[in-house]
Amino acid sequence: MCRNIKTLFNFDPPATDEEIQAAALQFVRKLSGFNLPSKANEAAFNNAIHEVAGVAKKLLDSLVTNADPRNREVEIERARIRSVKRFGTKEK
Repeated sequence: MCRNIKTLFNFDPPATDEEIQAAALQFVRKLSGFNLPSKANEAAFNNAIHEVAGVAKKLLDSLVTNADPRNREVEIERARIRSVKRFGTKEK
């Protein structure tokens, strides 16, 4: 599950609230072991997602770097190339 959490720092444009929320959801899923919580645990699960997202946003806002911001399209292409090298191509 945590393999789906992507680096969010130092991109132009900066990470969106939706990206931060998605990363928080994956983190809470990993910690809890639940993909979807039971009704009894739903409130605690949702509260944890909200709190983790808030802390993540605060962290991203407070980090500093001298490096140039990364380009999302370039990073996506690099990930695609790594995937092809690792898993090969899928022919249809």
